[in-house]
Amino acid sequence: MQRLTALFSAALLATGLMAGTAQAQQEQEPAQDSVATQQAAPTQDFSDEQLQQFADASQEIAVISQEYTQRLQEAEDESAQQEVRAEANERMIEVVEGSGLDVDTFNAIGQSIQQDPEMMQRVQEMASQS
Repeated sequence: MQRLTALFSAALLATGLMAGTAQAQQEQEPAQDSVATQQAAPTQDFSDEQLQQFADASQEIAVISQEYTQRLQEAEDESAQQEVRAEANERMIEVVEGSGLDVDTFNAIGQSIQQDPEMMQRVQEMASQS
């Protein structure tokens, strides 16, 4: 169970990367106000299918996160670090979208499980069964 908690922690850290990139992209389009949306993230009801998709994607993202964390530490300068982050972000987004979720839904589930211990438990159980 401790391994699953570490897994979700890594996945949630990774979603922070994706959210940061998405926010940076949206800042280039000033008509969108994403900051208020991200701060007011009420706990939502997600289907079991969405939670399973989140659990599956989180496991893959945790592996990607570990791989790229090492590469990030080995990067020689800020420019190289930015390249590593961008590449990691692309791979994580592909995993999320490949799971059947969009990045916003994945991030919303991530935020909800941080606020709802019962939902976290459900997702951990789903991850351990897959």
